[in-house]
Amino acid sequence: MSSSGASSEQNRTDAERIAELQAEISTLHHRLGARERRRTTGLAVRRFAAALLVALAGFGFVCSAIGVWAARTVLDTDRWVATVDGLPAHPEVTSAVSVYLTDEVFGALNVQERLAEALPPRAAFLAVPVSGAVKDYTRDTVREFMGTERFHGLWREANRFAQKQIVAIVRDDSGTVAVDGSTVTVDLLPIVNALLLELENRLPSLFGKRLDLPEVGSGQIPAGLRQRVESALGVTLPADFARVTFYDRDRLGELQEGVLVFKRSLALIVALTLACLGLALVVSPGRRRTLLQFGLWLAIAVVVQSAVLRAVRDELLGMISDDLDREAVAVALREVLSSLRRWGDVMFWSGLAIAVAAYLAGPGRGPVALRDGTRAGARGLWTRGRAVATGPRLRTGVRRHTDALRVGGAAAAALLALLFSSWGALLVLLILLAAYELLIELLLRRAGPAG
Repeated sequence: MSSSGASSEQNRTDAERIAELQAEISTLHHRLGARERRRTTGLAVRRFAAALLVALAGFGFVCSAIGVWAARTVLDTDRWVATVDGLPAHPEVTSAVSVYLTDEVFGALNVQERLAEALPPRAAFLAVPVSGAVKDYTRDTVREFMGTERFHGLWREANRFAQKQIVAIVRDDSGTVAVDGSTVTVDLLPIVNALLLELENRLPSLFGKRLDLPEVGSGQIPAGLRQRVESALGVTLPADFARVTFYDRDRLGELQEGVLVFKRSLALIVALTLACLGLALVVSPGRRRTLLQFGLWLAIAVVVQSAVLRAVRDELLGMISDDLDREAVAVALREVLSSLRRWGDVMFWSGLAIAVAAYLAGPGRGPVALRDGTRAGARGLWTRGRAVATGPRLRTGVRRHTDALRVGGAAAAALLALLFSSWGALLVLLILLAAYELLIELLLRRAGPAG
């Protein structure tokens, strides 16, 4: 009995141990499953966070580029003048400006009424056609005048003066720009003054007397210029004569606040963009995939930016009723935004290049095969090129045609220098020419003296 009791006790003990082991195994499985679920959830959260951050970085990068472009182009006087300097060369701008200036001058002179008064009663009917012919001649004169260096000098200085003063008005630290009622305007009277002098030289009888007008050589309006023009023409000029409205005073407060916020937030936007990109790479479980996403988001952001700019341009052009003015404004917007479009092209192709490079660096079958083929091809080219470079035939050829090779290299560098006139291109050409001459010298030393 004692033996069987001990055996049953032993069986119960083993069963309890087995049950305990099974419970422990079940607990471990449960813990392992929970840990795996937490790991999977953590990876999903990290992937989502990295994707969100890298999308913000892509759009932030484009916004930063727009902000830097605006600061460098719109708010910088020299760059702004350089941007609008070529506008008078466009036929659309030339036509719009010539029509505007001609209408301003004819409206102030009342040419048709003067002709009707000067002609005999029986010839009064000639006032309309003669006035039209004089107006056409004046418009042609304005177009020719816009092609002269004198006009371009006035145009540059007028834009320089206007840009400085408009930026000062926006920053609320200037009172020198003409502010009439609810508008901020820039006066084109210096250009009209030069145009009147040009018309006096070409058509002295138009005014019936000698005009006593000053030579204006800068964009800043001399004191009393309007009174002198009125006295020379014998008329009272309208208050808005030759004045172009740049800003609506009702919106000036919002514009001032927007510029201040823009200046203060630009550095913050750049910093947040870099922070989002860095944080995305830190939290991402797959940095290669994150870089691929960044490249794609950068390209997408550029496409969105282009669509927004087109919408803004169309809205601005839709506010202009005159077809001639609309064409001129369209050309002006295209010229002003040309550098921003170039920046956009660079960012778009850079984003695609980053995405393609990240894809080719991946473990997929296609990228692996492409990398293996590239390595094999490069190894073969290196072996063959090294054999040719160290062979006796190349050294002998260099030794025989040394002068021709050196003269040819210098001639090729000179030809490329004519094609690329920038200082950076010239520096690169000098470096390449020096490397070419050094290579010839090394090959000559390897070849040894002539036999």
